Amino acid sequence: MTYAIKHLFHINAKRSDVFKAISTIEGLANWWTVHTTGSVDVEGIIKFRFGEHGGPDFKVLEIKPNESITWQCVESTHGWEGHTLKIQLDENAGKTRVRFSHSGWAEQDDNYAGCCFSWSLYMVSLRQLCQTGKGEPFGGEGFKR
Repeated sequence: MTYAIKHLFHINAKRSDVFKAISTIEGLANWWTVHTTGSVDVEGIIKFRFGEHGGPDFKVLEIKPNESITWQCVESTHGWEGHTLKIQLDENAGKTRVRFSHSGWAEQDDNYAGCCFSWSLYMVSLRQLCQTGKGEPFGGEGFKR
């Protein structure tokens, strides 16, 4: 049995704008970590770095424009190898509904709990970016964690 971190929330922005924020290097760097590099094309590798903590490398498995992205972790300093991230978008009540999933956890230990908390903060950063034009990515000027 494996576990997943899941978040469901709404963003008051066009779905195409939210998709741009989750599917481009510039977008990702503006809500997750400013140290984002790589290729966002299918089969490409995206590298996310968090200073002295290192970070994960994800292979892009699937892109459905304005609908979803799916990545698989291929290298990580946090033990995420083999984990899958999926973000799905749809419209609901005039807003963009976001379904986030980080699956592949073997247990719900302290690492899982810490990542669950951190992901919720980064999802708030994604929402802020899409609604105000300014997120709070790791390494950014507004980052307070």
